[in-house]
Amino acid sequence: MSTPARPDVAPPEPWAFPAPAEHRLSNGMRALVYRLPGQHVASTRIALPSLLSGEPRSREGVASIVSRTMDEGTRSHTGEELAELFERNGIGLGAGVTEQGLVVEVEATTARLGRALELTTECLGEPVFDGTEVRRHVRQRLSEIDHERAGAASRAALEWARTFYTDDSRGSRPTAGARDTVEPIESADCASYHRSWVRPEGGTVVVAGDVDDAAVVDELERTIGAWDAEPASTATDLADARDVRDPQSQRIVFVDRPGSVQTEMYVGTLGPNRRAEGGWAAYPALSFVLGGSPGARVDALLREEKGYTYGMRTVFRPRRHDGVFVAAGSVRGDVTAESLELLVGVLESAAEGFTQEETRSAIDYIGMTAPARYATADAVADEAVRLRLDGLGTGFVTDYLQQVRDLTPERLQEAWAAVVGSWTTVLVGDAEQHADAVRALGLGEVTVIA
Repeated sequence: MSTPARPDVAPPEPWAFPAPAEHRLSNGMRALVYRLPGQHVASTRIALPSLLSGEPRSREGVASIVSRTMDEGTRSHTGEELAELFERNGIGLGAGVTEQGLVVEVEATTARLGRALELTTECLGEPVFDGTEVRRHVRQRLSEIDHERAGAASRAALEWARTFYTDDSRGSRPTAGARDTVEPIESADCASYHRSWVRPEGGTVVVAGDVDDAAVVDELERTIGAWDAEPASTATDLADARDVRDPQSQRIVFVDRPGSVQTEMYVGTLGPNRRAEGGWAAYPALSFVLGGSPGARVDALLREEKGYTYGMRTVFRPRRHDGVFVAAGSVRGDVTAESLELLVGVLESAAEGFTQEETRSAIDYIGMTAPARYATADAVADEAVRLRLDGLGTGFVTDYLQQVRDLTPERLQEAWAAVVGSWTTVLVGDAEQHADAVRALGLGEVTVIA
């Protein structure tokens, strides 16, 4: 009996990000509608360019408190009534702030989309910022701050930002505010920030799901498109405000945790934004090759060969005007100095070049997993709103995936050469036990802080 021949497996066809139907609403907001058959829970995202640099210096964190309390009572409904309406209609609403703006996230079945948009518009346009609710969320944020300082990974990230940027840069301080700026926030502060910055001007609404374009636009015009706001007297154009790297940031800060059996490492430098010269495609590929999988260079050495870590990751994080590259993870405390030396060695030696096999592995991973990464309405909406806040459309994804397919080892080497060097390092662990060994490496000045 003959065995049938195996069929040839052809490479997958190039994949493109879904194209939206674009509209301009009556209040000037841009609307992007992604029709995704079979996605019966519609994901809506509203992006408003409410810049963190618009917060008063003494009330940093107020933007986050505003985002958390807009649905805690409006002129039309109390907080309890709103909660009941959201629950009765199966609507999920959340909001948060980033460097680039405020994002409201709404999930609802397509049948309840109109009601979800009505309630969302109400929360955006007429929140009352009840004093009791504001104080409750302030207390929650203060508790978060304690947790952030207690966790080694979050503590390292906070200290790294404070070390990397100048004191005048908003990026040097926590997005949701620090204890001394959050604690005094009151209802009036929230109302003032909302009046100045939570506005339809420059905003975008994204709807993704199994929806009819014309019907969605009608609903948007009836709700979000009818949202208006009085001209702001205090808002200023802060779009060009830039975070500046501290000239003294090429150093090592060791946050002392006496008795810690692990050391959290956070090593990084300046990176590109999505408009990088030569294209963005090389940077996700570099992240994958250097620290994006157990077989990547960092883990291959520190985890698989040495057994010093459960895993370390590298990532490029694009920002408004620039970006950062970070390698982060925890290692055994007794090998702190050796691990840091090996990690920096891997990063710096990568400037010598990349192999064809590494490049092909990155191309395949990024390109072949894209359809799965963007298979749901919420993933499509999230990507669309992130790019809109950055002034880009989702055609950017399709274009960069095409660029990924054309990557070469030479292009990766060129892109990495523009990044490597000038490291800012934060370690969180037992400084008394390990700081001297780190100093002996000669990688830079070592400062120990409590």
